[in-house]
Amino acid sequence: MQLLEDLADELALEALAAAETSGDTTIVNQVGEVLGASSQTLQEAYLTAVRVRRAEERARALLAPFKAKPAAQE
Repeated sequence: MQLLEDLADELALEALAAAETSGDTTIVNQVGEVLGASSQTLQEAYLTAVRVRRAEERARALLAPFKAKPAAQE
């Protein structure tokens, strides 16, 4: 269901941004708990979106040095 994934990803982005801004990493888990109290399906989609976003961030950090280097000229 596209609505589920859209909502979960939007909430994940907001929670990760709030955690980054405030320095309180428990925000992400707190949102997950609130979601789980009323919708386990949305909670699972949210937690998946959080994992995907965190993995993307780590992958981009790994790739960043390679993008910054100009191609070697022959």
